[in-house]
Amino acid sequence: MITINHLSFRYSMKRELYKDLSLSLRTGSIYGLLGKNGAGKSTLLKIMCGLLFPSSGAVTVNGHSPKKRQPSFLQTIYLIPEEVYVPAITVKKYISLFSVFYPLFSEKDFYEYLELLEVNETGKLNTLSFGQQKKFVIAFALACHTRVLILDEPTNGLDIPSKVRFRKLIASVMNEDRLIVISTHQIRDLENLIDHIVIVDEGKLLMSASLDKIADELIFKTVESMPEAEIYYAEESFLGTSVVTKNSFKEHTKVNLEHLFNAVTVHPEITELFSTSYSATHE
Repeated sequence: MITINHLSFRYSMKRELYKDLSLSLRTGSIYGLLGKNGAGKSTLLKIMCGLLFPSSGAVTVNGHSPKKRQPSFLQTIYLIPEEVYVPAITVKKYISLFSVFYPLFSEKDFYEYLELLEVNETGKLNTLSFGQQKKFVIAFALACHTRVLILDEPTNGLDIPSKVRFRKLIASVMNEDRLIVISTHQIRDLENLIDHIVIVDEGKLLMSASLDKIADELIFKTVESMPEAEIYYAEESFLGTSVVTKNSFKEHTKVNLEHLFNAVTVHPEITELFSTSYSATHE
């Protein structure tokens, strides 16, 4: 579990990225962290991992304070950054150097994940393409079986077949004791994988809600004529107009994450529909 209480963070005296942000992420869920460019998504992930320190407020991850960087904490969390780096060594050498930091690392699972992701394990790692390097790091991270897995733009650099395999692999390793946080701009790549949405904008938490809760409160559909209900977002297409409206009659529609994000950033008052999930993070 990750708990953030009244977090503030600034890179300089003139630029405050977060102010009084509170958020709770629970095990057993895959969270999608959404936000505009420069909204501070990567910064927030690094704070969770203890790579950056908040200006004020508190962060705990499974009872640990990330900024202390204690081994008992570091062995339970793995961050895959957007830009991965692999040294000029072989796969076996990489295992011998880095697996020792993760008590639950499984070499058997690691090679199975490499095979599933179709990673060439011969030669030195730095000779692999960027996409292959990224899949290698993903396989290693999953084989460490950490309780918390944080991924920053994991599908960048992956081709379409690799994205499909990535989704299947993440789904297969998820369990009730694990917490996965994925920050992404490639919303459509992951909309069938994520079960809880967190949206940040201009240093504030706009939304934290499960997909089930979102589907209960909002309708996502394409119409030929505009409905009478309050419209939070509308987008023209060759099939008609895609709209996001309040779910007054308890219809069931599939959540469109791209349209949800656009609706929430334009009409932040939507969060009032999620009084239970939203207000709990601000108490």
